[in-house]
Amino acid sequence: MIDKTVPSAAEAVRDIPDGASLAVGGFGLSGNPIALIEALLAQGTTDLSVVSNNCGVDDWGLGVLLRAHRIRKMTSSYVGENKEFERQFLSGELELELTPQGTLAEKLRAGGSGIAAFFTQTGVGTQVAEGGLPRRYDEHGGVAVASPAKDVRTFDVHGRPREFVLEEAIVTDFSLVHALRGDRHGNLVFNKAARNFNPLAAMAGRVCIAQVEELVEPGDLEPDSIHLPGVFVHRVVEVGTDIDKRVEKRTVAHTEGH
Repeated sequence: MIDKTVPSAAEAVRDIPDGASLAVGGFGLSGNPIALIEALLAQGTTDLSVVSNNCGVDDWGLGVLLRAHRIRKMTSSYVGENKEFERQFLSGELELELTPQGTLAEKLRAGGSGIAAFFTQTGVGTQVAEGGLPRRYDEHGGVAVASPAKDVRTFDVHGRPREFVLEEAIVTDFSLVHALRGDRHGNLVFNKAARNFNPLAAMAGRVCIAQVEELVEPGDLEPDSIHLPGVFVHRVVEVGTDIDKRVEKRTVAHTEGH
């Protein structure tokens, strides 16, 4: 029987080298593979190029790697909750490739599906297509590296000519994801918002490492309930249902009379 389980998070990430590229799941702080991130931090891996919707917060998620200066470049769509991210980017310590959120999701999905590139209307007429977005600043606050211009072509859509920008797919050396449940074959089930980017990040990695809250035996998962088939997953580590989960912004609703 194919058994993709490994005994610990440390063992699961042991062969991730310095300079590796990673696709990391999570949406805000929902579905962050924190056990794998902390194991990577503990083993000292550095000079990482990370693709993820966001970079956690200062003391949680990918933010712990960022704070330790282990990340060289981020490819993200939203970076607004991390003060250390802002500091490193504006000081020239960190490279950033800002990408529209839907485009980022499709770039990951395309990479996992063997599609080299695709055309989208998102970003046409902006610096996303025309280039010039700052990717790295120098020590004086000037733009040291800017995004290049992308190929824009016109296609007929519903009888009308429209411009589309070419976006290349993303494939990374490894991917780190969090799932609610998984079996020994690597089939995964995600919980609510954690399903947003985790399946896409999993697909994009040449080697996908999944931490699961609950490990079950093959056949225990209903086939129709599986969100990501095991063909995309290479290692599975059980982290338990009591793993710490953070809330990015806790809000309380005020009701009349209370």
